[in-house]
Amino acid sequence: MQRRTFLLPLGLGACVAIVWACAVNPVTGKSELSLVSESQEIEMGRENAQSVQQSIGYYDDAAVQAYVAGIGQKMAAASERPQLPWEFHVVNDAAINAFALPGGFIYVTRGLMTSITNEAELATVVGHEIGHVTNRHTVQQISRAQIAQLGLGIGSVLNSTVAQLSGVFGQGLGVLFLKYGRDAENEADLAGFRYALNQGYDVRQMVNMFQTIQAESQLSGGGRVPEWLSTHPDPGNRIQTTQARLDTLHKDLSNAIVRRDEYLQRINGMVYGEDPRQGFFRGALFLHPDLRFQLQFPDGWKTQNTADAVVAASPNQDAMIQLQLAGKTAPADAARQFLSQQGVTAGQGTTQSINGLPAAASYFSAQTQQGQVDGLVTFVSYGGTTYGIIGYTAAGGLRSYDQAFRSTAASFRQLTDPTALNVRPARIQLVKVDQPMTLAQFNQRYPSSVKIEEVALINGVEGPDAALRPGQQYKRVVAGK
Repeated sequence: MQRRTFLLPLGLGACVAIVWACAVNPVTGKSELSLVSESQEIEMGRENAQSVQQSIGYYDDAAVQAYVAGIGQKMAAASERPQLPWEFHVVNDAAINAFALPGGFIYVTRGLMTSITNEAELATVVGHEIGHVTNRHTVQQISRAQIAQLGLGIGSVLNSTVAQLSGVFGQGLGVLFLKYGRDAENEADLAGFRYALNQGYDVRQMVNMFQTIQAESQLSGGGRVPEWLSTHPDPGNRIQTTQARLDTLHKDLSNAIVRRDEYLQRINGMVYGEDPRQGFFRGALFLHPDLRFQLQFPDGWKTQNTADAVVAASPNQDAMIQLQLAGKTAPADAARQFLSQQGVTAGQGTTQSINGLPAAASYFSAQTQQGQVDGLVTFVSYGGTTYGIIGYTAAGGLRSYDQAFRSTAASFRQLTDPTALNVRPARIQLVKVDQPMTLAQFNQRYPSSVKIEEVALINGVEGPDAALRPGQQYKRVVAGK
């Protein structure tokens, strides 16, 4: 059953009044537009949570997972929405990031975990993400997007099913790509500050957390903005805003919880940076030690290894090659399934062998929302798993890229290089400083496999000349052996 929207006359400012779609923000107490019920919000979050687990994956350390969940659950239980099915996870991602899904599904990355220095910092990050949920920020954005689709037409009708609400932002993890506005960020910062403070944490550490994120941006020369900043645009100077909040706080923080040593022990040995066991590049050659295969992409193409696919884009950005797992299905069956999809038209196909491995390939055309594409899809069976290699370009461009598509697919083979097979990720290692020294002296005595500027960042100090305190533990990054 569809619910109707009622529009005020255009002479009253062309405002949209949706009588049935008002809800009270549980944090601010203000009445706000909402086209999403709490049950729909939870369902939307659960659906996307499954995608997070499948596409990004959890960091494989039960103790770390329980530790972060314990911090989050305490704050969530004392929040304005304790009834939500709150979940807290550490995802296996090297980016410095944290994000929230509607309904109470909160994630921090191992990249963030290895970049901050104490539990109080972590608590303010988790509290910030809880604040996005308690303030229903994602729900507000979805509701506004639905209203934007109405235009000024009279008698428009909205269907409020979760599927259509999610459809506003596309499929998969669409809600992760929503950009929070200035007001939402301020509300989440305030909530994170308040939730952490109520649990007894030293909220002065929130400044340190923001400084770490800022330092990461500067370290990359502005070319690679930390993921947390890309999804959480900076509402002015956060450090100054937090400091002003601290200046008006009438509470003694001298005995507040920091838990530096306890936190560092939790991340001792944690994987740092990209994990080569999950695949890495040597130039345009992609090698996957755990799955024991390699694939040669065209030289000069821009490549990226993600959790669920390896992709390469042509220099002109007009062609793509993508490698994905295709399950246990035989290559010929996988090809038939791919070609039977709606909108896909099969071309010439072959059953063949690639470097001694069973394979099936076919040219195809497909109609997409952006127009027609032409390409070559190849399925190869290796080690009990079938891999799909899909090359495609805009209609009319296949002749230019046919050789690149075919040669890439033909390069799939078993990985036998022992140096690649035995590669190990870098990890965090703690060192207890036994005498006064600078970071530069520390790095000379206990060298890391990353630049000293990065060592400064992950230890929360300003640079090589920073003085380290005897008796404290500091991080170094040790290359895999």
